[in-house]
Amino acid sequence: MSPVNLALRLLLEITALGALAWWASSLTNAWWRWLAAIAAVLLVALAWGVFAVPNDPSRGGQGIVKVPGIARLALELLVFGAGAYAFRAVGRPNLALGFAALVVVHYAWSYERVAWLLEQ
Repeated sequence: MSPVNLALRLLLEITALGALAWWASSLTNAWWRWLAAIAAVLLVALAWGVFAVPNDPSRGGQGIVKVPGIARLALELLVFGAGAYAFRAVGRPNLALGFAALVVVHYAWSYERVAWLLEQ
């Protein structure tokens, strides 16, 4: 992948985590809302880092649990979809649409990686 697309992917990942933290903290006004935000981020980041396709060049081929390409692609789409949902759930539909549009741009730009994942 090009360095620009890798940078876009990193920004999308960070934005999805931020959106999920925002959503989780909005579920309650209790003191533990910050714990919910941290837990949401940790859970998603853990899944993102643990499940990997062997020899995935965009991720360094690293991961504790080796999964087929379709499973990794589904996880990525789930995380990015959850990020878009989170923006919508906190009352920011324009951010949700913009984020989703950038995800589509990223995957269109990464069509070779998507094809590679589907072959694994």
